[in-house]
Amino acid sequence: MPLRNKIRPHAPADRPSPQSRSIGARSRTLPASTLSSWGGARLALTAFFAVDGLLFAAWVVRIPDIRNQVSASHGALGLALLCVSAGAVATMPLVSRLCLRYGSRPITVASLVLLAVSVPLPAHTHSVPALGGVLLLFGAGYGGANVAMNSAAVEIVSELGRPVMPSFHAGYSLGGLLGAGAGGLLAGTLTAAQWLAVAGLLGLVVTALAGAALLRSPAARPVGTASTTAASSGRAGAGAGRVLVLLLGLTAFCTAYGEGAIADWTTVHLTDDVQAGAQAAAAGYVAYALAMTTGRIGGTWLSVRLGQNRVMLLGGFTASAGMLLAALAPLVPLALAGFVLVGLGLANLFPLAIARAGAAGGPRGVALASTLGYGGMLIGPPVIGFLADATSLPLALTTVAVAAAVAALLPLAVRRH
Repeated sequence: MPLRNKIRPHAPADRPSPQSRSIGARSRTLPASTLSSWGGARLALTAFFAVDGLLFAAWVVRIPDIRNQVSASHGALGLALLCVSAGAVATMPLVSRLCLRYGSRPITVASLVLLAVSVPLPAHTHSVPALGGVLLLFGAGYGGANVAMNSAAVEIVSELGRPVMPSFHAGYSLGGLLGAGAGGLLAGTLTAAQWLAVAGLLGLVVTALAGAALLRSPAARPVGTASTTAASSGRAGAGAGRVLVLLLGLTAFCTAYGEGAIADWTTVHLTDDVQAGAQAAAAGYVAYALAMTTGRIGGTWLSVRLGQNRVMLLGGFTASAGMLLAALAPLVPLALAGFVLVGLGLANLFPLAIARAGAAGGPRGVALASTLGYGGMLIGPPVIGFLADATSLPLALTTVAVAAAVAALLPLAVRRH
């Protein structure tokens, strides 16, 4: 999920920064017509987040069909899935530079077009190398869209002067639910090729409509050109809190390892090991995504009520217990219940870790924690695949439970720093 430039690291998380107060004061002076225009840009960008989540979920729920089509083993499928993350990570630095040169909005539109066009391609491959090649393209569109959308979202948040970033990511989660739900319901009606073609066409339509609205909206001032004082403060914070940021980055790594593994292996596990039908297998990812969406909606309230350390501790252990249940349960209902617990548990670990790394280490803290997080997302699917070939897929998935438990314990070490 999109992470860059989301955190303003200059003040502790429990107090609004002077910068945020000044932005809020500025937003109250804006005329209603201006706020209305920015509201249109916000809605258009939310649509982009939603279609991004929909297209990714549309692919995820048909992974078993594509696996059978290319006759891939668990290990070979893991390598092919690695190409999604590799394409995304390789593209992100380039897209970041393109956003600075041409603006985040046109790059958002271009990235979503690439993503929508590449979604149907896996269904037309008949070998693992060919599948890996088209997944590199898919990953490039996905990674580029995430960087560009987040850059545009940060600019809109700054202009509105209100903390509306969670609403964009709620759009992503809801789009993922729609894609997984529709994909599951239509699994018995449409082939993988037909379903992915429909999803790609829908993505292009939404991109055209939302892109026209976004590009017509008032131009935003780029965010991220911090003053010298702020930059110096960020560098000092990163140096002083290096150990703290590293621990938070490891928390992000463990969490993203689980998220990547769940996204790519849920439907395969339910199909092969629990003997679930196509619709029930798709329901596993739907249950996980719905639980994660619910957990993130309530994440701010929980953090205020319980404190961030407790939310992360309880979340990690909940995800660990849920993953053990999902991996080892012999019945579909029990496995689905396990995936619900995993979604609830993992929901707030990654966002809180990235936010606290930004507060402790400034921009460099966010960069380090995010890089470690992407590393976890990158290695999760192939590691599960190789372990599944060496042992079994249920046993391989228990490593997600171990990672979640480590993520639960790391905040205790963070508190000491």
